[in-house]
Amino acid sequence: MSPLIFDKPLLGPLVGLNAWTFAMEGLLYKRRIPALAKFDISFDPATVKSQKAEKLPPFVNWAADNFNNLLEQPTQFYGVMLALSIMGVKDKLTVRGAWAYVGLRVIHSLIHVSTNSLNLRFSVFASSSVVLLGLTARAAYELFF
Repeated sequence: MSPLIFDKPLLGPLVGLNAWTFAMEGLLYKRRIPALAKFDISFDPATVKSQKAEKLPPFVNWAADNFNNLLEQPTQFYGVMLALSIMGVKDKLTVRGAWAYVGLRVIHSLIHVSTNSLNLRFSVFASSSVVLLGLTARAAYELFF
């Protein structure tokens, strides 16, 4: 019996992006926890989130913003990867597209948590969106044709 990664190769990118999301969550805590103490931010739930964010330097918030980004559009990716895997799709072009999406999201994260260059970040995000659209079209084609 072969390892599941050979039978369902689209699960690799799915797990990879999920692992990356946990890495960004770790960076969020690494930056945020010391900053909360340094800038005397209250943990009082009655304090408005925006008031807390205003006290923190942007560099600290970038990791949290990126973590949130990784819980938005990539949820579509997870669904499409599961659908394609259930349908038994494992051609090289689709698998490469899935890994390309993961790679683009990693690059997007690295830009977001370092320089946060909006023009560069947006171009990478737009590229990843086009790849995801292609993967979604592949799933639709597989499902209906």
